[in-house]
This record gives sequence, C-alpha cells and structure tokens, in this order.
Amino acid sequence: MSDHPIKDDVSGVDTTGHEWDGIRELNNPLPKWWIYTFYACIAWAAVYWVVMPAWPYFWDGAWHHTKGVIGYTQRNEVGNELKLVAAGRAEVMKQIAAMPLQDIVKNDNLMEVALAGGKAAFGDNCAPCHGSGAQGSKGFPNLNDDDWLWGGTLSDIETTVTHGIRWETDADTRENMMPRFLDDSILKSDEVNDVAEYVLSLSGHSTDAAAAGRGGAVFAKNCVACHGADGKGNQKLGAPNLTDQIWLYGGDKATVVETISHGRGGVMPAWGGRLAPATIKELVLYVHSLGGGQ
Repeated sequence: MSDHPIKDDVSGVDTTGHEWDGIRELNNPLPKWWIYTFYACIAWAAVYWVVMPAWPYFWDGAWHHTKGVIGYTQRNEVGNELKLVAAGRAEVMKQIAAMPLQDIVKNDNLMEVALAGGKAAFGDNCAPCHGSGAQGSKGFPNLNDDDWLWGGTLSDIETTVTHGIRWETDADTRENMMPRFLDDSILKSDEVNDVAEYVLSLSGHSTDAAAAGRGGAVFAKNCVACHGADGKGNQKLGAPNLTDQIWLYGGDKATVVETISHGRGGVMPAWGGRLAPATIKELVLYVHSLGGGQ
C-alpha cells in the first residue's frame, strides 16, 4: 500500500495514495451538482424542522414535539377529508330519505350507497343479536332465508325496523303475545304434551301418532286463530309457520313443550327513535337484499 499520491497515466487524475494489490484509488471529486444538491438538502431540512412538526422533547414528565410554524398535523388532514366525505354523503342521504324505497331499488347509484350504509348500520346496531352475517341464533331470526315472522316486503321490514317488536315505548310497535298455556292454566300437562306432538307432526317429526291425534283437537281449539288451520302461520300476527322445519327457539320435543307451556315473546328495539330516517331505509334495503326479502 502506497501513502504517496501519484498521477494516473490513463485518466490523468491524481490518486489518493491508497493502493491494494496493485489497484490505486483515484481522487475524483464529487460533481458540483451533487455537492450543491447535498447543501440544498441540508438547508431544506433545517427549514422543514422549523415549518413542520419535527423535534421530540421531554418536558414536565412527558414526551412532546415541536408543533411547526404552520400547525400542520395528519389528524387535521384526516379530519378535513372526513368532513368532505360527510358533506358529499349528506346530499346522497337527503335523496335516500326523500325517495320511496321502491324507487331507491331502481336507482343503481343510490342503491349502492344504501347497501353499503345499511351494512355498516347493521354491524353497529343489529349484529349483536342477529349475528354479523345476519344468520341469527336461538331466539333471534335468521334474516337470510325467506321465513319471515312479520313479513319480508320492503314495507313490512321498514315497519319492523322502525317500530320494533313488543317495544313498550313505541305505540305502533308490532304486538302479539303467545299465550302461556300451562302457566295460565289454559291447558293441562298432558294436553301440552299432545299438542306438542301434533306440532311436530306438521313437519314430520312426531314420534307418537296417538298423542299427535289427540293434539290435533287441542290445536284446533287453541292455536288455529294465530297459526292457521294448516299450521302455516300468519305474518300479520307474527305467528310462525310450524310446517317448514325452521325453528326460532328449537324444534326438539322438550323445547316445543317449553314454548307451549310458557309462551314466547321476543323483543326487538324500535330503531325509528334512534336512527335517522335515511339510515332506517339503508337498513331496510340491506336486510331485504340478504336473500330472504319478498
């Protein structure tokens, strides 16, 4: 390794005096444009530190940072963007609120917005009971099928969502209670057992033909007013179809006996007093679109 710079014969450039294995290092200075750019970056960084939030510091037991002379923050930027989105959405929401549901369905742009908004509103308000996929659970209906207690038309769903079911503070809520046949001494235990067998026979699940035969007479006397002579229910009364093998609380013998004995009376909130009219319509359209709408 040489410590003495010499001029390179080929390039005419002085070397640095460094040599490894016969290879000498040329002393090529950086281009002036590169040097000037480097200095400009240093100057820009100094200005940026003053103008924008930059330097962290510890004060009064906590970490802070310089705010910058223009007061810029990402939080403000996001807030402004959200305001723009909200302003744009407000106009669409006015249209949805003013337009009949049937007309919204025919408007592709409004329908796209309504379904997206309805899905979000469903997740915030309805999913705790009906599930994130609207699949329901024991005591909470599956909204994906075509088995509706109170009807599956747009108008029916709107009434249900707006006024709820058995919601005491809403005068227009859907109201119909199943009697507690055993608790209120309307039927005796053996009659409850027989009518349970008859109900199970309507969907082909009875295991006691004799009891089902006796239960048919009990059913005709006590149950047809709501469920109909054929057991197919009545959506105006919220009475379920007993022939389709779809059970809200369970279709085993013990559960059917429990239902007849003690009655059922599920409650759904009236969302009309909690959500904006446009949001109600979005929810209605979303639920209707899940696959079980009529």
